[in-house]
Amino acid sequence: MERAFRSPSVSGMAHFDLPLPQLREYRSATGEPDGFGDFWTRTLDEARAAAEPVRLTEVATPLRAITTYDVTFTGFAGQPIKAWLNVPAGAPGPLPVAVEFIGYGGGRGLPIDWLAWNAAGYAHLVMDTRGQGGGWRGGDTPDRDADGAGPAAPGYLTRGVRSPETAYYRRLFTDAARAVETAAELPGVDATRLVTTGKSQGGALSIAAAGLVPDRVRAVIAGVPFLCDIRRAVTISDSFPFQEIVEFLRANPDRAARTFATLDHFDVVHLARRVTAPALLSTALMDEVCPPSGVFAAYNELNGPKQIEVYEWDGHDGGKSHFDVKALEFAAAHL
Repeated sequence: MERAFRSPSVSGMAHFDLPLPQLREYRSATGEPDGFGDFWTRTLDEARAAAEPVRLTEVATPLRAITTYDVTFTGFAGQPIKAWLNVPAGAPGPLPVAVEFIGYGGGRGLPIDWLAWNAAGYAHLVMDTRGQGGGWRGGDTPDRDADGAGPAAPGYLTRGVRSPETAYYRRLFTDAARAVETAAELPGVDATRLVTTGKSQGGALSIAAAGLVPDRVRAVIAGVPFLCDIRRAVTISDSFPFQEIVEFLRANPDRAARTFATLDHFDVVHLARRVTAPALLSTALMDEVCPPSGVFAAYNELNGPKQIEVYEWDGHDGGKSHFDVKALEFAAAHL
């Protein structure tokens, strides 16, 4: 009798991290860098000082129930960042607003890619990711400070890693904070009902933005967030993007201390400590891309009401649409 075989799933592997009871208590061993708060205060102050007025241009689409705007706001160092703003057509305002950030390698794509939050009655600002969009969902925002930052492995994790000042994620985290500040000022939006959301890299940015501008954020949603407990993740994950760091250090072993000292400034664990809004996170016990110990390390530092969805049999898909439903329910309960 012939048996039908299925190809093994590429979304995850066997449980490889700490047992769940230990994960629930886990804390990162990486300390906050000296001057961390001052570094981010100065960075955001410089971005705000260079800010220019937001530009909104209505875009014609086939979506009759949605009004779409092409948005340009200023992020790091006053540099222009693109976004989509989708609004339920004809909905009475002011509306609650969801600010969404995108996973690693993706860009803002097309307005039709982003409809769930509108269907739930929200204005929805989707921030493009500078320099990304070459892997999936095309992007429209260049990374203007990418040149002259020293050697890097292919990808974004080690770009500019010679110092926190030149690091790629300094620019991207600043863009995310400015996206929140921009969303709060948009016409027809209720700035007191703002949620940040995203998965993977987008989940990291959701937490980071809420930690950088906590007074603007009413709720935080982060699915399988990236960039959590980076030093540990590099040692237990064989998957990319964290393997970019390994490749870089194989070629540049003398730069390990400086590399990690830089990356510590963008470890979401440290910004999670500054989050006071209610937060919903997810993790998956077979997720090599964003190991569950890192997610719990960030979760355990959050200082507001919080809950975490644990998907025992998932990899980096992290609950898929099941988590999307939880996210919408969570936002409705807190906005």
